[in-house]
Amino acid sequence: MAYNRYVAICQPLHYGTLLGSRACAQMAAAAWGSGFLHAVLHIANIFSLPLCRGNAVDQFFCEIPQILKLSQSDFYLREAVMVLVTAFLLLGCFIFILLSYVQIFRAVLRIPSQQGQHKAFSMCLPHLAVVSLFLSTVLFAHLKPPSISLPSLDLVVEVLYLVVPPAMNPFIYSMRNKELKDAVWKLMTGCV
Repeated sequence: MAYNRYVAICQPLHYGTLLGSRACAQMAAAAWGSGFLHAVLHIANIFSLPLCRGNAVDQFFCEIPQILKLSQSDFYLREAVMVLVTAFLLLGCFIFILLSYVQIFRAVLRIPSQQGQHKAFSMCLPHLAVVSLFLSTVLFAHLKPPSISLPSLDLVVEVLYLVVPPAMNPFIYSMRNKELKDAVWKLMTGCV
């Protein structure tokens, strides 16, 4: 998404060539492939642990930190490697998104009209807000110390990064449709 915004704002005349079907397929394959590899590594790591404290997880979602609590083995070294792999993937994505948005904001601030700047910022800020919410809650969920691990806090954080960002994306992108904006506004103000 960040690259799409970057090309649309910073290089609009090259949009068709830079984001053709081949480039989109390659980016989707890279995202799916890295996500699949990451998931397989985590699953292999978890399945190799002996679960000595039963098999009941205290959460609605079966997340890795809750599964690790059920193990009595010395999993710290293997999990430290997994945390490093996760941090490398997240940091790479974060740096790519950050660099894309720095270039976007530099280009937007060079737009002479206030209306053009407003339109460009309105395209980028919702995506940036959803990405920031996702990354901050994921980092908090997986890097917080076990001493502040409360079941209710864990559940809220998990919902914030597993449910809210995917639910917000269709809403954000559909709000660009004028008819849908008008219908939501009428619904919110009670006018029919």
